[in-house]
Amino acid sequence: MPSTRRARAVLRFALPLTLIAGAVSGCTASAQGSGADDRPVVLTTFTVLADVAQNVAGEHLRVESITKAGAEIHGYEPTPRDIARASEADLILDNGLNLESWFEQFVQSVDVPHVVVSEGVEVLDITGDAYAGKPNPHAWMSPVNVQMYVDNMVDAFSDLDPEHADAFEANGAAYKAELQEVQDELVAGLSALPENERALVTCEGAFSYLARDAGLTERYIWPVNAEQQATPQQITSAIEFVRADDVPAVFCESTVSDKPMQQVVEATGAAFGGTLYVDSLSEADGPVPTYLDLIRYDSTTIIDALTGGDA
Repeated sequence: MPSTRRARAVLRFALPLTLIAGAVSGCTASAQGSGADDRPVVLTTFTVLADVAQNVAGEHLRVESITKAGAEIHGYEPTPRDIARASEADLILDNGLNLESWFEQFVQSVDVPHVVVSEGVEVLDITGDAYAGKPNPHAWMSPVNVQMYVDNMVDAFSDLDPEHADAFEANGAAYKAELQEVQDELVAGLSALPENERALVTCEGAFSYLARDAGLTERYIWPVNAEQQATPQQITSAIEFVRADDVPAVFCESTVSDKPMQQVVEATGAAFGGTLYVDSLSEADGPVPTYLDLIRYDSTTIIDALTGGDA
């Protein structure tokens, strides 16, 4: 990493020079040990973006994620190694919409171009608590939106590596077709539900875009990942909604405790429909190793729980 970049990273993050140097040395040694791979490096902020980007990039770019599988993205804190990896990248992709609260300062510490992949998405605002009026960051939870992500990646990768622009375009088109297929399956699977049962009740308000595009009414206990336990008022509000609309099943996300939602289950008699995945993919041998696996898993879980398995 050039000395000017290293200096900026140290000044902005107040990290010991020895840690930065060690991280860079480790990255260099790893690169040397992995053989000669001179493809441009695309670094994403979390695993979902990395998987989508890999489908667009194909074999022509090396795509990596800053965070690991299973990590919670909202409150992530960059490490010296993260800064070193970013400094060696050719392009950084982030979701935007205030998802990566740590990212603005992080990206300013390295002299690498970056692209906000949610650019152009029709944004939904958070409607509750202190976050009201701020954009809901979970735009990737709609396969419709991710098609916009793909278009932005195709453009960014074509600028980065013009020689393979046609391949990026073809890869993007094929992947968008798969995304639309998942979206169509979700809508069809929910089509027979009565209006009052077309409700998606979750722990976190991470499904606003999916609910909008699937014709579901969204309700949640808290709007974004809570640093503290859910309040009695939040739980009571969810209980009242489930009772009033006779909602058959409720859900919770994999990165948070489902204990608050279990209180809703006990108070209403609704079924616990299952665990949904949002912020991260699983390891390769887990249930959601790719984004398409994630959105299909969530869609199937939602459909089966709300329809009683009759879809």
